[in-house]
This record gives sequence, C-alpha cells and structure tokens, in this order.
Amino acid sequence: MISRSNNFDFLRLVFASLVVITHSYALSGAALGDPLSQLTNGQMEFSYLGVHGFFIISGYLIFKSLLRCKGLPDFYWKRLLRLFPALLVVLFLTVLLAPAVYESSVPYLQNKSVYTYIPQNLTLFFRQKGIDGVFENNPYKHSINGSLWTICYEFSMYVMVSLLFFIRKKAFVKTVVILLFISSYILSIFYPYFLYGLFHRFALGSNHFYNLMCFFAGGMVLTYLNVPKKAEHILIILSFIVIMVSIYLNIFKYTCYMTLPVLVILLGKSSTRYLNKVGEVIGDTSYGIYIYSFPIQQTLMYFFKLDTALLFMLSLPLSILLGYVSWHLIEKKALGYKDLFTKKAILTE
Repeated sequence: MISRSNNFDFLRLVFASLVVITHSYALSGAALGDPLSQLTNGQMEFSYLGVHGFFIISGYLIFKSLLRCKGLPDFYWKRLLRLFPALLVVLFLTVLLAPAVYESSVPYLQNKSVYTYIPQNLTLFFRQKGIDGVFENNPYKHSINGSLWTICYEFSMYVMVSLLFFIRKKAFVKTVVILLFISSYILSIFYPYFLYGLFHRFALGSNHFYNLMCFFAGGMVLTYLNVPKKAEHILIILSFIVIMVSIYLNIFKYTCYMTLPVLVILLGKSSTRYLNKVGEVIGDTSYGIYIYSFPIQQTLMYFFKLDTALLFMLSLPLSILLGYVSWHLIEKKALGYKDLFTKKAILTE
C-alpha cells in the first residue's frame, strides 16, 4: 500500500503550475520559449517537466492500483471516474460561455462546430481543437483548450497497463514491466515513427506515444524499487547531478527517461513536513488546474492582450481556484462511487 503521507499531491500541483508557465509564453505570442527552454538550449521547458512528471507519477500509482484491483471492470471504472466527470464539465462550460468571445457572421447556435465540440472531445482520441469563430484573433489562434491533447495518451497508458491484469500476480510480471520500459526507450530514441500509420488512425502521434509510454513505464518499474532511505537520498542527488551534466553535454534526451522517473518518484514517496499536507488542505487540484488553465489564459488574452508575465500572474491563481472548485464539487464527489463494483461483488457473494 502507498502511504498517504507523501509529496505526490504537492508535486502534481507544481507540475500543473509549470505547464501554466510555458503556456503563458505560447499564448501571449512571446518570441522566445520559457526560461527553462532558453537555459537548456531547447532541451526541455517547464511544461516538459510538468507533463512528463504527471505521466511518471501516473505510471507508478496506476500500476499499483492494477495490482490491488478486484477486476478489470473495477480498474476501468476508477479510471473513467478520474477523467470524465471533470472533463465533461469543462467542455460543457466552454460551449456555454464561448458566446462571450465569439466572433463570426454565423450565429452561434447555427455553427456546426458548436455541437461537435463536446462529443468529439469526449472520445479523447479525435479531439476538436476549437469552435469556429472562437479565439481566431488571439496570438495562439483557434485552440480553446490545448492541454487536452495528453488525455488520449493517458487513457492509452491505462489500456496498456490493463493488459497486464491477467499476469499481475505472476513472478515474471516484473520482467515484463522492465522489458516494456526498455522497448519504449528504444522506440522513442531510435524508431519514433514506427507504426506511424496505425497510431495516426487514432489521431495519435507515434513519437509522442513512445515518449510518454517510456516515462509512464519508468514509473511502473519504480514500484519495485526498495532501497533504504539513505540510499534514496543518494539516488536523488545522483539523478539531479546526471540531469545537470546531461543538459550541459546536450545528451539529456538519452538520460531523461531514467533520471526523471527516479527523481520524481523518490521525491514523491518522501514525506516532507507541510508539503505532505497539500492534498489534505486543498485537495488534488492538479487535474482541474491542468484542464482549466488553457481556456482561462486564452480568455484573458482575448479581453486584455496581456504580456507574458501578467498573463501568468493572473491565470495561475484563477486556475488554482477553478481546480479547487473542480476537485471539491466534481472530482471528489465522482470518486465517491469508485468502489461501486467492489460493493456489487460483495452483495452477490
């Protein structure tokens, strides 16, 4: 079992905020990338750390969830509850409030893209980026919620993990997980467009899939890491040093798949005073921040034409506020039904 006294909620909050930083540059029309991108000569940016950090933690926690679940219906039910209620609400609010930023000669209710926006994005895989006439004059045109692009990959990882259900209690499942990590590393580095056509049919990029799968699998592998606390501290320091040296030598893309998972999971497993209380105090707001921040930033740019710094300073607290509301009014309540299949199984015994 995973101790509830850990830093994972805090890390997810940080990762969501890092995504907001990078988007502030893109959505304000800044000529240069974010400071981390400039500092590392384009090898990574804040959103890179944010998105991949999410996938590392997800791989670690979702694999542990699979090992504990009572069956595949139970596993998928919990995953659907985590993704869809909040997603449906943000999509509904988008369509409801879009008339405030709508610019088109076609009346809003006669615009076909209005009616396809929610159902297409609920498929996860065939995302509709925008509604015709919305944000078409912003620096970053047409896209209402660019953050949603990762959700189809996240769900794909759930499907991949679920395939291990029938061997989860076998001794060789550890070997399978390690081979999964190695194969995704090879594909991501050397053959990123392998089976490109197949992935394209599902509106996925093979390069993105292998990349995210490797970080996700890295989190899975680390469920088997069992070292003393002192050794964990040494691994954290070594990982950080290797990251710094790799960036300096311009080889970060080769080492990141090993160093970032170790750094993220070991920091997440730790229990740091105050930081380990973030989830208890404000809840797990990261998903809400992630899915609301992009439309918030686009709306601020539409009305106020802000510079990058001001866009970030205004959008981050608004995103955290909506993330807080989303968690307490939607996500937390939906997760109250997560044991539905378990309860049914008990009743039928």
